[in-house]
Amino acid sequence: MRCPFCGNADTQVKDSRPAEDNVAIRRRRFCPACGGRFTTYERVQLRDLVVIKSTGRREDFDRDKLARSIRIAMQKRPVEADRIDQMISGIVRRLESMGEADIPSKVIGEIVMETLARIDTVAYVRFASVYKNFQAADDFDRFVSELRPTTE
Repeated sequence: MRCPFCGNADTQVKDSRPAEDNVAIRRRRFCPACGGRFTTYERVQLRDLVVIKSTGRREDFDRDKLARSIRIAMQKRPVEADRIDQMISGIVRRLESMGEADIPSKVIGEIVMETLARIDTVAYVRFASVYKNFQAADDFDRFVSELRPTTE
């Protein structure tokens, strides 16, 4: 593993331990050239996923991009970081186990929305506002009114 500080290709693993409910390995590394310390994560990847955008463009699936969008939606919410990591890992496992290498972005968005709805409704609305491209306050109002239980 190349050192992110000096670029030395010969770094040493000082500590390894399971992470994210045993779906990843966290490794603490040390660079003998500059003395830098850094952490890496190793995950099992079942298959290379390709995201098919609504425009038809194809791009490699990026777990970090998914994690960033979920973390933005979950910002300042009372949900532990470990719970968010478990959610992201669960979504990725679900995508990988679908049996297809090509996944429409719409499918990914729906899975994320479904998962967020179960965990935190505010994060769900935040994510939906970007995913569904809300343009005005009325869009929020319509969406939130669908979440409210109807009283008879």
